[in-house]
Amino acid sequence: MPYQVKLVSRLEREAKIRAALLAPKGEEDFYYFRNQKTKLKVVRIDIGLPIYRVENCRTYTDQKEFVVREGKPTDFFLSGQENESVQQLQHDILAKLAGTGRADSVTPVVDVLKKEGQREQLLISYTGVVVNGNRRLAGMRELFVEDPVSRAHFSHVDCMVLPSDATPEEIMDIEASLQAKRETKLEYDWVGECRLITKLISMGRTPTEVADRLDRKEKDIRNSLLALTEADLYLKEWAKAEGEYSRVRDDGEQFFSDLPALLEGKDRDLQEASRTIAWSLYDNRKKLDDRLYAFNLTFGRRAADVLDRLASDLGVPLDKAAPSAPGADGSAEAPAQGEFDVDLDEDEEGTSYESVLETLRDPARREEATETLIEVCRGVLESERDKKSGSAAEKAVIAAHTKLAEVDISKALPATHATIDRQLEAIIKKAGELREKLAKYKQATVAKTPS
Repeated sequence: MPYQVKLVSRLEREAKIRAALLAPKGEEDFYYFRNQKTKLKVVRIDIGLPIYRVENCRTYTDQKEFVVREGKPTDFFLSGQENESVQQLQHDILAKLAGTGRADSVTPVVDVLKKEGQREQLLISYTGVVVNGNRRLAGMRELFVEDPVSRAHFSHVDCMVLPSDATPEEIMDIEASLQAKRETKLEYDWVGECRLITKLISMGRTPTEVADRLDRKEKDIRNSLLALTEADLYLKEWAKAEGEYSRVRDDGEQFFSDLPALLEGKDRDLQEASRTIAWSLYDNRKKLDDRLYAFNLTFGRRAADVLDRLASDLGVPLDKAAPSAPGADGSAEAPAQGEFDVDLDEDEEGTSYESVLETLRDPARREEATETLIEVCRGVLESERDKKSGSAAEKAVIAAHTKLAEVDISKALPATHATIDRQLEAIIKKAGELREKLAKYKQATVAKTPS
């Protein structure tokens, strides 16, 4: 039978811990409190006495998942630390984590406990809240209730006790410092680590200070904040599953970490459209026949090209709109060198991709639009490979001619005649410029050819 939490009141916990401190087992050096070595007393207390710390970034993702699934208030866990049912839920999450390892380097906590017993003290506050060792406590409790006779040594646990004046901020700093010791810990999932960073920033820590605390680079700290923002945006705006971090936890780390840099520098309209491409591909990553990472180009540097081709293949017109605000560097993204780019409109207006995005969002057309998007992205990636081989210009001209050959002017609406005429003029002009350049290159090639 799984362990059942029997909560001891705060006053009783404090009294028992205070009594145990009068006759401690000994003292241990602790190096993560107030940035200095501190002597902490070690006490042995009943295994049922400590309570789990619910503001635990390791369990953040699972907590959010429960809150969303069960329709609980957002502060359900944080406000329920002294609630027995919340403590039971936290135990269940931690017990599952205690049985989780990593094949290459981390043995599950319960396996270590079975073989060696408690080899490291828990760290608790003066009120009995476990600051470090929550998974170990859950594992020991499960092992004890499974066989209280042969595992009677788990009836009590050894704990180092923090001073009574330790603040919540200092406790968060301790969690961050211990998480930095990655080689000895089962790492947080990436959402939990981003949450830890966000919490430290909200406490007034600078990105530089957080980087030092977590033994990371400052740029990684800043990118983690952006990655979590992008994940939250995806869950809320696209997946309609706000807070369901299990959708992004297991294989979304690289995607959401890469996304901010790929969106940087785009104007607002293109940025939104690029996100929609990215989100659509993320949802359909199993259909890509390649790693999602390989498609970064399609919602990064070549996003505008993808959108133009997608609009054409779906038969969706692109609208003109006033230019949006520039991106972070104040400029819109330039076309990649070597692409077959035709300036089809000399007006100083930007392009609105809303009609394309609506098609991707439309439940009735989403499947068709997504399949088309994937094919367009594959085509863009292929053109990028061709560009490196020197055949990009040839294929682009052939593709342009093929498109023009498919045009049936007789079926064009009268309202579109002026636009078509203007576009054809631009095409003719561009074609002329390209022929002049081609003639020069051909002449130069002939001159270099030995007679």
